[in-house]
Amino acid sequence: MYLCAVLEEAIRHNGVVERIEGDLAIVRIAQTSACAACHAAGMCVASESRDKRIEARMIEPLHVGEEVEVLVRERAGWLAVCLAYVVPFVLLVVFVAAFDYLGWSEAKAGTAALVSVAVYYVVLRLFRDKLQRKFTFWARKLE
Repeated sequence: MYLCAVLEEAIRHNGVVERIEGDLAIVRIAQTSACAACHAAGMCVASESRDKRIEARMIEPLHVGEEVEVLVRERAGWLAVCLAYVVPFVLLVVFVAAFDYLGWSEAKAGTAALVSVAVYYVVLRLFRDKLQRKFTFWARKLE
């Protein structure tokens, strides 16, 4: 059921299988100019540099050197954007406003707000294993 949802509503990138580790394929994805126009480029790990290596679960048996399509649910992409950008921005604004309301100087309020965002990212890092379950990549042969 989950896999069907991934295939229907997915962010897709093409890549080449570099190696196989159990039921995972390590896929090298080369950034193309299409990434710049993609609405999900800001949240997609494939759009940050020239080559990315992604661990993807194999939908079907794959072989090293084979061209594949890597998929991730679009909803997972939007969750990544929220966790990485929206929540920290809201925290920053809320803490600056709260500390300003309490009468703190702008410098102290800004510093405390930045520290709160840093703590948020540390908490995200601590829960990375749990979060990784929500960001499952899948690989299948190109059609």
